[in-house]
Amino acid sequence: MNGLTHSLDELAELARLLTTGEAPRALVVVCPPATLLAAVAAQGASSGIIAGGQDCHAEPSGAHTGDISASMLADAGAQYVIVGHSERRTDHGESSDTVREKAEAAIGAGLKPIICVGETEAQRNAGDAESVVAGQLATSIPDAAGQHEVIVAYEPIWAIGTGRTPTLDEIGQMHDTIRARLVDRFGLSKGESIRILYGGSLKPQNAREILGVANVNGGLVGGASLLAKDFYTIISGV
Repeated sequence: MNGLTHSLDELAELARLLTTGEAPRALVVVCPPATLLAAVAAQGASSGIIAGGQDCHAEPSGAHTGDISASMLADAGAQYVIVGHSERRTDHGESSDTVREKAEAAIGAGLKPIICVGETEAQRNAGDAESVVAGQLATSIPDAAGQHEVIVAYEPIWAIGTGRTPTLDEIGQMHDTIRARLVDRFGLSKGESIRILYGGSLKPQNAREILGVANVNGGLVGGASLLAKDFYTIISGV
């Protein structure tokens, strides 16, 4: 819940950096609040910035005041949508079943869902991190992922916005576990092709190290994406 019209100035600066600096090796997707989605899609197109939504409803339309459907996001210019972000799971009590239904709706609308999974600090301290994430993966990812593009984002909940990050070994271990689960479910070719993003206090100071870990295929960037120079530094570190 960040971003007003003047925030498009930062998008313009990011576009400038992306088109005048060294060409990025990363796909750049910006998921603004819904109020700015159409503007981001239009403004970002010339510089290769792709627009995405922050969430969608599982139903295509209906009496769901205040919600937004996947087809509405697509109509506004989105190509991606985040589902199951920890803040949705925590603040709105979304279950993995709900997340799967949203991912299915996204695929049905022609969007690529970014499906988030991650453990709490208590779950990690109890030694349950991998089993919690494995359970979320099994329930949150729809079977349609076998035929359509989906992205998985691992976000340790205790590291989001806290400035704390797991060690590189901890990140690598979890991403390896996620990869193994994807291969087990979808087969080697498809399981290896699904991108796994890391999210959780990813910032310019640690991006290059984290993005260099095996099976980390990109970042789900939060606060560090609000300023063009910080976001570009992360993009450049891929």
